[in-house]
Amino acid sequence: MLEKTFGALSNPVRMKIVEVIGKSEICACMIPRKVGRAQPTVSQHLKLLEDVGILSSRRDGKKILYSIKSGAVFDLIESAKRIG
Repeated sequence: MLEKTFGALSNPVRMKIVEVIGKSEICACMIPRKVGRAQPTVSQHLKLLEDVGILSSRRDGKKILYSIKSGAVFDLIESAKRIG
């Protein structure tokens, strides 16, 4: 599972998505504009991040809201930044 987590975070677009979501919850409809990518591309990245356990989602009416599943992902990112 660790390899999948690092693999998911190795993509710059997925890292940007994690940064955009941060410690809040955000509608999927807002993410493409914030990361500068098309909606279908962002949807694929969101699915992968959710599949590896980095993100969680919930439906609120027609909206899908995403959040970071565990704050430990930020610790992991900060540790990696100190290494390289």
